[in-house]
Amino acid sequence: MDFDPVLLARLQFAFTVIFHIIFPSFTIGLSAYIATLGVVWLRTGEERFHVLMRFWTKIFAVSFAMGVVSGIVLSYQFGTNWSRFSLVTGNVLGPLLGYEVLMAFFLEATFLGILLFGFNRVPAWLYVLSAAIVAVGTALSAFWILAANSWMQTPTGHVIRDGIAYPVDWLQVIFNPSFPYRLAHMLNAAYITTAFVVLAVGARYLLAGRYVAEGRTMMRMAIGLLVILAPLQLFIGDQHGLNTLKHQPIKVAAMEGHWDGSKPVALELFAWPDEKTETNRFSIAIPHASSLILTHSWNGLIPGLKSVPPSERPPVVPVFFAFRIMVGIGLFMIAAALLGAFLWWRGSLFEQRWYLRVMAQCWWIGFVAVISGWVVTETGRQPWIAYGILRTADAISPVPGATVAGTLALFVVTYGIVFWFGIYYINRLIVRGPDQPAAVKPSDTFSNRPIAAARDAGGTTID
Repeated sequence: MDFDPVLLARLQFAFTVIFHIIFPSFTIGLSAYIATLGVVWLRTGEERFHVLMRFWTKIFAVSFAMGVVSGIVLSYQFGTNWSRFSLVTGNVLGPLLGYEVLMAFFLEATFLGILLFGFNRVPAWLYVLSAAIVAVGTALSAFWILAANSWMQTPTGHVIRDGIAYPVDWLQVIFNPSFPYRLAHMLNAAYITTAFVVLAVGARYLLAGRYVAEGRTMMRMAIGLLVILAPLQLFIGDQHGLNTLKHQPIKVAAMEGHWDGSKPVALELFAWPDEKTETNRFSIAIPHASSLILTHSWNGLIPGLKSVPPSERPPVVPVFFAFRIMVGIGLFMIAAALLGAFLWWRGSLFEQRWYLRVMAQCWWIGFVAVISGWVVTETGRQPWIAYGILRTADAISPVPGATVAGTLALFVVTYGIVFWFGIYYINRLIVRGPDQPAAVKPSDTFSNRPIAAARDAGGTTID
């Protein structure tokens, strides 16, 4: 059997990166939520915020560990499957990925240790400060990873010598043309994703009649965030799309299923792009609508897929449908947030069981939207792995296709086991619910005295 090493290497990296992105998209938002709970607890002294802070910290720790395990493999693949890519771009991307480890990962790991084991051992203000530093660390991690990936999309600040990229201006490398839009889009997506998980857990508790006070707090905080960030994401996504049109117009053409650049762009609500006939089958479209969105002109024109040879086009079908999944989920999120805010304003949010039932089942939608967005971004960049610098087909290692196929099968099995156990344990933590420790005031100073002495002093213990 013949194995295509390029296709298999792409599938392997796609599988591992899609699996991995699930966890950063959750931990980035969750760390910010935990820090917010801690600050509110310090300011108000209300125990429910402290209880929720510790509850979500346990879930964060499991997600963080799974993200680390799944992310390590990605680094090794640069050497095993993509050695030519590492050679050509390593002078630029190597330091950026190194900064992510030195400035972000170590920061997160160090202060996460205080969050997990420092209770009763450090002052309350330091405990909460540790949560804030972990949140900063996760945002820094996103900063450096997106700086590296954005450079692959819109490379600047480098020169090419003998086919190798060398950095000449690090500010241009980091703050390349697509970076600000992609950073804002990803961070906002992470916060929205986490808010829907929190909203779902809160709704789940209220439906079960358990942890009612904590469930109501979770729902209020999640809806309060979503009613702002969900509509904001629509604006950020629009600006990101306009930036992509400027620098990667063929990617936008694939997103829109737009073939003929001499005609205005219709908004394809549904279609099946046929790459052989270069048409859209079963098309249901709104004429001129995408021209109005992309060019702010009713008859505005953008390059079509036919403006470049087929070898210069990305795979249209996955880009086209992934984009619609992302946008469709985004619109649902906006509607759910606004409806929740309306019910909250009417004073019936916690009594509308149909709304609670729907929201309790929506914990996954943010993850699907994030994955769909990455499919659009990475698949839409093809046939380039570093846009205009190196083609994907020229970036792989001289590894037999059968070897790549074997490791891909091994990854699928291993990741499936890791994912199952991780999700099982997180679900067990949610079923168990927030612990209800003895009350502790934020002004109390935790110490490393024996547990019995700490209890006598009015502290609490970790189970």
